[in-house]
Amino acid sequence: MSKEIVYTDEAPAPIGPYSQAVKINGTLFVSGQIAAELAANGDIQAETQKVMENIGAILKAAGLDYTNVVKSSIFVKDMNNFAAINEVYGRFFTVDPPARETVEVARLPKDVNVEISVIAVQ
Repeated sequence: MSKEIVYTDEAPAPIGPYSQAVKINGTLFVSGQIAAELAANGDIQAETQKVMENIGAILKAAGLDYTNVVKSSIFVKDMNNFAAINEVYGRFFTVDPPARETVEVARLPKDVNVEISVIAVQ
């Protein structure tokens, strides 16, 4: 079993004892991505766009892209933002989208409004 830590300067550095992503046996586990710098402006679509771009940068650093994503998890502070988040998210998965769940939570790191993690395979 060969474990590779994936890191890129094109996505936020971890804010705790975790890696941006870990690749093992051809499977990439991407930690939840946020856009703390955009959370306060109230534009959930801009925040979601940045989160998805962060994910894209990590996928690229691992030699993958959005087509390799098989599972995603979306955590939202307010489920009333679901449609706006879904609209942006859908732009990144236009064909054969991954399995997914969306969960409303009480609070997210750095008081962001959305956090998304993915699993991708080679």
